Amino acid sequence: MTARPEPGAPPSRGPRSGRRADRGQAVVELALTLPFVVLLLLAIVQVGLVVRDQILVVHAAREAARAAAVSPDDAAARRAAVGSSGLEKGRIHVTVSGRGAPGSTLTVTVRYSAPTQVPLIGPLVPDVGLRAVASMRVEV
Repeated sequence: MTARPEPGAPPSRGPRSGRRADRGQAVVELALTLPFVVLLLLAIVQVGLVVRDQILVVHAAREAARAAAVSPDDAAARRAAVGSSGLEKGRIHVTVSGRGAPGSTLTVTVRYSAPTQVPLIGPLVPDVGLRAVASMRVEV
């Protein structure tokens, strides 16, 4: 004897019909959320690249300050900043100020325009301006 459905209950479609509908719903949810997850991951990668560039700018400022402390030529500071950091040559700007007699303190400021080149994120975010300052005592 088979059980009769209660009056007003939806008709039964069999034991597998619910799972198939759930599978379709999961695919739709994945299709809707996956682009946002990918964008979030790409944004995290871009932030990581900007942080890396900031560390390189700080390193370039220290190297430039050391070069300026031992050489009276301001171009030596720029060469040291560009050569030691691995940053793009056209995007880096080095200024030396406060250079005086030996024993005085000079200050080097390095500015860098970090490119945002990660696909999908780069066109949405402008280049990031980074800056680092280093001071050192003049030796020569």
